[in-house]
This record gives sequence, structure tokens and C-alpha cells, in this order.
Amino acid sequence: MLSYLLLLLGFALLIKGAEYFVQGASSIAAALKVSPMLIGLTIVAFGTSSPEATVSIVAAMEQNAGVAVGNVVGSNIFNITLVVGVAAFLYPLRVESNTIRKEIPFTLLASIALLILLSDKMLQFVSDNVLTRSDGIILLLFFAVFLYYLFEVARQNCVKEGTASPKQSLSWGKLIFITIIGLAAIIIGGDLVVNHATSIALSFGMSQTLVGLTIVAVGTSLPELITSITAALKKESDIALGNIVGSNIFNILFVLGSASVISPLWVEDKIFVDVYIMIVFTLLLLLFSRTNYKVGKIEGVILASFYVIYMVYIIIRN
Repeated sequence: MLSYLLLLLGFALLIKGAEYFVQGASSIAAALKVSPMLIGLTIVAFGTSSPEATVSIVAAMEQNAGVAVGNVVGSNIFNITLVVGVAAFLYPLRVESNTIRKEIPFTLLASIALLILLSDKMLQFVSDNVLTRSDGIILLLFFAVFLYYLFEVARQNCVKEGTASPKQSLSWGKLIFITIIGLAAIIIGGDLVVNHATSIALSFGMSQTLVGLTIVAVGTSLPELITSITAALKKESDIALGNIVGSNIFNILFVLGSASVISPLWVEDKIFVDVYIMIVFTLLLLLFSRTNYKVGKIEGVILASFYVIYMVYIIIRN
């Protein structure tokens, strides 16, 4: 019973920590007159992914590769299907041409790169599939390219719109305190989630990979879900979809890149099916986004339904 309570406490710390971290960091960036466009593209998307980053990095440090990789793949599938699906059902998501031409294909590229780097048995004829430190460095280099793209977009947007920033409502001390408290809550929550989700899963005979794909993935993706649903209800479809696309890229390139640099990740063969599914769902999102440049209510229902089918499949598979 204690493990369940501590797991829930971990998720609560992750969600509130991400909220405070995003609020504090974005306020500091605004006070420093950083472009609002750059704040949106980086801090919002990456801040909502901070639980995934913490959980996967902690799991890697504890030699728990199943949770580290399963968390990222499961979170990305959850984001593309259920989060986009629910948000699109609430309010059809308009898709900017840049998102179609660059960001969603970049998500697809990151997913394919992950598949190739994991395929050691097939490509190198070795006994294990491992995401090595050199693989992690390659993923981080891809992430650097993506960051460069974001800074270029922000710089061009700055020229068009100017660099006006909102007034700072809190003192510097309070902003720094909120940011540090948020980061601390994320770190502590991530440690609680990894340890207690793993112990609960093992007590039920679940594999580490399955718990990463289900319990941990859904829990760490709650900030994305809340952010995108809130944005959809406010009819801010750019934020709703951009948050998911940015978060998925961040999850693969930065989270798994950092985790594997810290500790090489030996992965189970079954995770390949999930990586293939992630790639197919990313292609489906790209296809849907090209139809009238929006993801509508019907497409939202289809995406959400696919997540339910996927969950049933992986539970039966275990």
C-alpha cells in the first residue's frame, strides 16, 4: 500500500514541479527580454517533458533500461494518440505549414534514428541491442541541430514582431525560488516514480519495459495532456500541437541521448514493436495534418481509439 501512495506522491511532485519550473523559467526568460516565440518553442515544450527526462535519466543511473526506454517510447505514443486525439476532439487543431514541413518530419526522423541506433543485432550481428554512449552522443547532436532550428525560427520571428516582453510581476528572488523548487520536485518525484512503479510492476509479474510503456509513460505525460487540453479549450491550437511535437523530439533526442551517455541501455527485443508503432503513429499524424491543414474531431477520435487498442495489445502481450 505504501508503494502505491509513494507512486501517487511521485506523480503529483512531477506534475506540480513541471508547472512551477515552466512558470519560473519562462518568467525569468521574459524578464531577460528573451523572445516570447523562443520561450514557447523551448521552455513550454521542454518543461512539460522534464518528468520524462528525470525518470529516464534516474532509471538509466539505476541500470533500469526497460523503464528508461519504455518511458520515452510510451510517452511519445501517448502524446501522438491520446493527447492530440483529445485536444483535436475538443477543438480542431490548425497546423501551420512550418509544422508540417519541418517539425513533424523531424519527429519522424528522430524516431527512425532511434530505431537504427537500437538495431545492433540486425545491423552489426552482435548478441545484444544496446543504446551505447556513442549512440547517445549522436542523438544529442541531432538535438543540437533541432535547437539551432528553433533559435533561427525565434530570431526571424523576433525581427517581424519585435522583442516586447511582459512586465515582471514577481521579484527575482521569488522567480529563482519557484524555479528551483519546481526542479527539486521533478527530481524527487522522478526518483519515487521509478522506484515504486518498478516494485509494483515486478510484484504483479510485469516486465520493466511494460511498466515503462504504461504506468510511467502515462504519469510523466500528464503535463503534456494538461497543457494541450488547456490550449485546445482556449482555441490555441498552435500551442496544443506544437507542445506535443516539441516534447516528442525532446524525449527521443535529449532524454534518451542523455540517459544513454550516463549509462548504456540494454533493451529487450519486444521494445522494437513499440518503436515501429511509434513511427507509424507519427506518420499518421503527418498524414492527418496534411488534410485541410488541421487535425479534426474525427481524426482525433481515431487517434484516441488507436491508443486504447495499443494499451490492450501491450497488456495482453506481457
